[in-house]
Amino acid sequence: MADEDTKLPIKMLNDRLLVHIPDKDSERRTMGGILIPATAQLAKRLVWAEVVALGQNVRSAEVGDRVLFSPDDRYEVEVGGKDYIMLRERDLHAVAASRNESSTGLYI
Repeated sequence: MADEDTKLPIKMLNDRLLVHIPDKDSERRTMGGILIPATAQLAKRLVWAEVVALGQNVRSAEVGDRVLFSPDDRYEVEVGGKDYIMLRERDLHAVAASRNESSTGLYI
């Protein structure tokens, strides 16, 4: 029954991925403990997000993987009252998954 509750009411097409940025990533702390709010303007910074759904033509990621992408390449969408981000597979910069064989757990 848990699978039925987590299933999204949409079907992703082609090379599209639906990702969710964890709430804890909105604010960051420096090594010295200074809180940097999500609205602070910094240099271009890539963002990590978790894949929640993907289209049939996506080959480099699976549901549950963490992907790295540029915030400039995103489209925000609301599904079932929750905010998600829609990406194209070509907009991914890296994928972190436990199934990867390299020691870093990343592939680019």
